[in-house]
Amino acid sequence: MIIAVDGPAASGKGTLASGLARHYGLPHLDTGLLYRAVGRAVSDREDQPGFEDAAIAAARALDASHLADVTELTSARSGVLASKVAVIGPVRAALFDYQRNFATQPGGAVLDGRDIGTNICPDADVKLFIQADSKARMERRARQLESRGLEVDRYALYHQIEERDARDMANPNGGFYKADDAHLLDTTLLDIETALRAAIAIVETTMAHKAGFKRP
Repeated sequence: MIIAVDGPAASGKGTLASGLARHYGLPHLDTGLLYRAVGRAVSDREDQPGFEDAAIAAARALDASHLADVTELTSARSGVLASKVAVIGPVRAALFDYQRNFATQPGGAVLDGRDIGTNICPDADVKLFIQADSKARMERRARQLESRGLEVDRYALYHQIEERDARDMANPNGGFYKADDAHLLDTTLLDIETALRAAIAIVETTMAHKAGFKRP
């Protein structure tokens, strides 16, 4: 079973994907970490000549060891860098196989990102698109950063989220939109447990329907 979970930053997609993976005993890949790792690898070349070439080389050399420092990769700065390298076509192409191979391993997997259901796994068994309003997403990310002892400028963080959404949606090489067969789940007013129960219900109903019977 392949489960694709897409949505904007801080919508809760990563938390839900991780919860679904635990529930169904499947491996989980946060594909955003791939782009964040590439972005961090070329952070010293940002806005300089050769930035794209360096990003492409970093993407082609990426392996699991580059995803180990989750704290650094989930910083706001890494998110900005990720969106900048994600618009580079050859970077996306270099990371496609990594994601696709993870998804198609025996038994299946859960992947979350921005274009899993549209580009990476258009054949996923279940697709979810997670959304939440920008203010709620800003507060979630702010609390996450503050829990690490970091100071947060909420005004700046809000605008970073808005700008990243705009950049990702305008990305000509991306697929950041709800797939036609994806199930929409708005988490703005939901806590983690409630949202996860809703996501599990979507998976169960979808798989039951595909198996030819309805949930009682």
